[in-house]
Amino acid sequence: MYNQLLYWETKDEEVKGVMVKWAKDLGYDLEYDRWVQLWKRGMKFTACAALRENMEKMMYRCVVTKFYQHTLALAFAIKEINESPKILPNLTLGFHIYDSYYDARMTYRTTLDLLFKSHRFVPNYKCDIQKNLIAIIGGLSFDTSLSMADTIGLYKIPQLTYGSFPPGESDADQFLSFYHLVPNDSHQSIGIISLLKHFGWKWIGLFVVEGDGGENFLQTLEPLLSRHGICSSFTHKIPQVANIEKLSETVDMLFNIYLSLTDDKVSACIIFGESLTLIWMGGILVLGDSEKKGSSSFRKLHPFLLDISFNNSAGETVSFNGKKQTGGALDIMNIVTFPNKSFLRVKVGQVDNDALEARRFDIHEDKIKWHKGFNQVVPISVCNDCCSRGHQKKRKEGEKFCCYDCAPCPEGKISDQNDMDDCFRCPEDQYANRNKDGCISKSMSFLSYEEPLGISLASIAICFSIVTTLVFLAFVKHRDTPIVKANNRDLTYTLLISLLLCFLSSLLFLGKPGEMACFLRQPTFGIIFSMAVSCVLAKSITVVVAFMATKPGSSLRKWVGKRLANSIVLSCSLIQASLCTLWLATSPPFPDLDMHSLMEEITVQCNEGSVTLFSCVLGYMGLLAFFSFIVAFAARKLPDSFNEAKFITFSMLLFCSVWLCFVPTYLSTKGKYMVMVEIFSILASSAGLLGCIFAPKCYIIMLRPELNNREQLIRIKN
Repeated sequence: MYNQLLYWETKDEEVKGVMVKWAKDLGYDLEYDRWVQLWKRGMKFTACAALRENMEKMMYRCVVTKFYQHTLALAFAIKEINESPKILPNLTLGFHIYDSYYDARMTYRTTLDLLFKSHRFVPNYKCDIQKNLIAIIGGLSFDTSLSMADTIGLYKIPQLTYGSFPPGESDADQFLSFYHLVPNDSHQSIGIISLLKHFGWKWIGLFVVEGDGGENFLQTLEPLLSRHGICSSFTHKIPQVANIEKLSETVDMLFNIYLSLTDDKVSACIIFGESLTLIWMGGILVLGDSEKKGSSSFRKLHPFLLDISFNNSAGETVSFNGKKQTGGALDIMNIVTFPNKSFLRVKVGQVDNDALEARRFDIHEDKIKWHKGFNQVVPISVCNDCCSRGHQKKRKEGEKFCCYDCAPCPEGKISDQNDMDDCFRCPEDQYANRNKDGCISKSMSFLSYEEPLGISLASIAICFSIVTTLVFLAFVKHRDTPIVKANNRDLTYTLLISLLLCFLSSLLFLGKPGEMACFLRQPTFGIIFSMAVSCVLAKSITVVVAFMATKPGSSLRKWVGKRLANSIVLSCSLIQASLCTLWLATSPPFPDLDMHSLMEEITVQCNEGSVTLFSCVLGYMGLLAFFSFIVAFAARKLPDSFNEAKFITFSMLLFCSVWLCFVPTYLSTKGKYMVMVEIFSILASSAGLLGCIFAPKCYIIMLRPELNNREQLIRIKN
């Protein structure tokens, strides 16, 4: 319209000023700069005489053309049937055409005229008998056909409708006279959803006709839109019939529609209405020059219609189902417009709910010719840019779910597609990459002999084993010396062998855990360590008993000797062995994979089976160590030249300190480092026992052999 006013040589600034004043008169607070911005978008509507004249021309031209086509089609079909001897021999069809005026009152009146008026027109057939009305073709609009159904339903006259009907409004049980010649509207709604999803249009506009038809369409479509992640930016209801006489209201509505169409984010609109409404809505877009939007007796006839089946001129089968509806596919049409405002319909796809799942929605994008405003590129119609991989949607408060922010995936989760609602975790054997848009396979982790840490621990264990063996050999070689014979020589040998096995047992914790290694690892460690600690306990008790037996009349003299020490070692070791046997018999350790402790690694470890019995084994060993420390501490100052209690006290203090530190450290570490902590505790506590108890004796045996006699030791003590 702006271009038309300029064509009439009206000054540019005057035209814009009039437009702003007109908008304010209608109640819109529109400033001059805002109008310039809107004008540049390409749609300018003004309330001027030219607009009214153009609308009238367009409306009457389109309406007459549209319905005149329907009339010609009906007349041609009747003529072909009557002239064909093969279709209805010896019968001649006629027709009457009445106008509903888009008014319920006039529809009732014309229906009564059709039923009861005597004048009629029957081509090629002359007689004065009463007309024989066998069927009625309903109006194209939903409301017109329903208004007719109230009357003709009483007379059981079939009504054939070729307009669309919302689901549920034309139920076969409620309207026995209805026969639908077009597929159910629910198929159309599903087709619309499929089309929107195919092109990724999630932010759309809705224009629906006023009345029950538009309301039913919204009730059907809006839940489907929400279910498939599509939102409507706006919903406008347009009049069923454009009333040119009410120009101010019409222009006001046009301006509201125009403001909605200026939304840059909305490139796809759905227009629902009957033929007259759609033509009028199309005229609005044309006038606006939009650069963006586009998208026997009649009672015996009922059983005949239910059983009818034939192929139409397009080769499609036409028949009615149990709900008196025809099936068939819905075509997806592309209306290609030309500079002279003419257009061409091009079929670019179809929606067929009766087809196989993969072929229910079929579209050929190469046949689509987009509006020139889109530069032949598929338009984008979304509220905001999609979230990239590695991000998830974050809803904006107070806005529809189609409008959202994008937030990075939380730690440990990924999104490998665009626009994902929520991030998800990788499979247990994989972890999220740095960009959080993919998963990487986790590596297997265990304390291996081949890595530096494993080599170091194995070397330390072997070195201490060698040292223990040398100490044992030294004690065997000097077995008859006083320092070896003191405090039960056999008990000393047992302790050294136990310490040697303790060092070697740590090697069971290295390497990839297998069934046998897991089966033996903890029980072996528990039994051997219990034997070593029970030897220390026996040594401490032997010192105490020996001192107390020196008192006159003491009953403890019979316990002095090897019998007491052997009984202590044997009984303490058997209790631990019984616990381990019960553990292995009921719920033994087994190889297991820890998928969750470490982000990037799968820890190959030994599952301890029964945690309760494992705790009992460790607890019993700790109890032995505690009693050994208490007894040794009490006997550390007893007056005996060969008293080891002082050295045992230091060794058990070190032993208890190591294992007390072991518990929190073990629980706070993960993966193979848990095994490393346990190996270190085994080596440290064993080395503490070896060093504190045997280092002083080795010093005398190896470096000061002259002190290794009874007289010298007594002298040193004194």
